[in-house]
Amino acid sequence: MRVHVVSDVHGNSRDLAAAGEGADALVCLGDLVLFLDYADHSRGIFPDLFGAANAGTLVELRTARRFEEARALGRRLWGELDAAGTSRESVIEGAVRRQYAELFAAFPTPTYATYGNVDIPRLWPEYARPGTTVLDGQRVEIGGWVFGFVGGGLTSPMRTPYEISDEEYAAKIEAVGEVDVLCTHIPPDVPELCYDTVARRFERGSTALLHAIRTTRPRYSLFGHVHQPLARRVRIEGTECVNVGHFNATGTPYVLQW
Repeated sequence: MRVHVVSDVHGNSRDLAAAGEGADALVCLGDLVLFLDYADHSRGIFPDLFGAANAGTLVELRTARRFEEARALGRRLWGELDAAGTSRESVIEGAVRRQYAELFAAFPTPTYATYGNVDIPRLWPEYARPGTTVLDGQRVEIGGWVFGFVGGGLTSPMRTPYEISDEEYAAKIEAVGEVDVLCTHIPPDVPELCYDTVARRFERGSTALLHAIRTTRPRYSLFGHVHQPLARRVRIEGTECVNVGHFNATGTPYVLQW
């Protein structure tokens, strides 16, 4: 069996269309939407609305962990949009829908996918075609191995769309139980897996996921979320923990074979 795994697609539909070539299945660990590209400030929903200069300022503030100033900038810009009679929610949803239409059309058959923290789960059923299975807190068998999927992120100062409490996340991890491959969007709470060397900050990892790895010992723990991690692989007990990569930047899936 050969399974290709991607995460943090962030609008890269061109490479996504080829990501399943040569594989028996594609696994997607979320973050399909591109709201703001930290490497190219001209790309994404935010710069489309407010320009690359404002996007660059927002990235600078977030990188410096000046989150309140970043939120103040956002409030001012969105306020100007609201004053012009444009609904923030309708603008964002319309842009997300356009991206989802293109991205879900690029998924090969079969694809198994879960949500990232920037995704909007309620929209996925409208775009997931036959051949794409969406899972969250659920299991599926692929080629004789059991894969468990847990989507989303944990609450953070970034306030992205699909963030949930530690308790809710832990309940989904528990619901998945013992599996061969544990597929999540965020990493286990291991410092070298959570630290982004370019953004210069720790992203939130899950202690519940780390506990599950130590107690149930899956063959693999696969995840994304951290675009430039200090370490891409760490072995915990008998489990190979792998950040499958920032697909938006690399266009290359992680290959899992057995």
